[in-house]
Amino acid sequence: MSSSRPSSFHFETNHRRLWLDPHDQTFFQNPYPAYGRLHAATPSFFWENYGFWCFIGYDAVNKLLRDRRFGREKRNSVADSQGNIGDRSHLKDFDHVEKFSMLELEPPAHTRLRTLVNRAFVSRQVDRLRPRIEALAHDLIDRFESRGEAELIADFATPIPVTIIAEMLGVPVESAPQLLDWSHRIVSMYMHGRNGESEERANAAAAEFSGFMRDYARRRRADPRDDLLSLLLAAEADGAKLSEDELVTTAILLLNAGHEATVHQTGNAVKTVLEGGHDPARLFDDPESVAKTVEECLRFDAPLHMFTRYAYEEIDLGDGITLQPGNQIGLMLAAANRDPRAFGSPDVFMPNRTDQKNLSFGAGIHFCVGAPLARLELQVALKVLFDRLPNLRLNGQSIYRDTYHFHGLERLHVTW
Repeated sequence: MSSSRPSSFHFETNHRRLWLDPHDQTFFQNPYPAYGRLHAATPSFFWENYGFWCFIGYDAVNKLLRDRRFGREKRNSVADSQGNIGDRSHLKDFDHVEKFSMLELEPPAHTRLRTLVNRAFVSRQVDRLRPRIEALAHDLIDRFESRGEAELIADFATPIPVTIIAEMLGVPVESAPQLLDWSHRIVSMYMHGRNGESEERANAAAAEFSGFMRDYARRRRADPRDDLLSLLLAAEADGAKLSEDELVTTAILLLNAGHEATVHQTGNAVKTVLEGGHDPARLFDDPESVAKTVEECLRFDAPLHMFTRYAYEEIDLGDGITLQPGNQIGLMLAAANRDPRAFGSPDVFMPNRTDQKNLSFGAGIHFCVGAPLARLELQVALKVLFDRLPNLRLNGQSIYRDTYHFHGLERLHVTW
């Protein structure tokens, strides 16, 4: 990766203020030099472009993810999760979906929803999908192997997780292009600097996606099958079932989260391995080496760079940081993964490192419910890819999307 400094980076040391546009191309193409400069200066800073305190130290991020004085649920703030204030009548359908999302809720509502969903994502359940993921990876490679080249984001990284989560839920795989479109439009709401047009598109996507899932929920009520939608319809926790709104939102969340980060991480991992100068045959030789390689890929170039939380009371975090109820903080997961106080040679890709403890899936009660599935998809898909195409190499520059904290490649051209 380039070591060039971000062109818009300005840090005021005395007050720990950072001015850095997340849409600056030098930065979002490679945020790690900026993280390195910040690690050398401070474990926390006020990011003026976002308007809140951010934390990059591994120990601080890990601790704050688990601190129950903070949460995702908006209780004391008039701003939304991106700090926006104002009329939201044009976001009625989007807000209705988000209102029932376990990602945006805290106990006891979060506990009940998570309990109902968790049973489908425990490791022993997920591992049953291994043969299907492997077969799908082989099938995709069969389609482009003879060409001698491919754009792996579209041809490989995207189809695997979206197909698997659609099959798990019990919705038609043929709907994948539409599901992806809805998902991308909804996820744009969490980006820095969104505009009115993107808000209108996200709201329309939420309405259409909700209608789609309500239709399939009605079908599964009348005709239950061996899929996650049927399981959620039948599931109970403490005698309470999911309401239809909760069911629809949970299905949308699982579809969105079930592919978005995994697509990004698959592309990031392929790029990392090919740029790292390692022999892929050794990295993906046996289950242990595969698992270690995937964990290091997750640490080295994570798909999610920022996770925000609200303060629920007045909190003195020391170092001159006092928060009021409703204030937000930014937890910099990918920066924490490069903390030199937590990792030896943090900017070096080392699959056999002994200090592997990445925060890419978060921590605490909002630890990614789909982590076992994401890890399995990455382990199986990457092994198949490098086994089938041992001479894989990058073809041209790999370009990241201008979607800073959802860090993933726009395209990944390869040849063999």
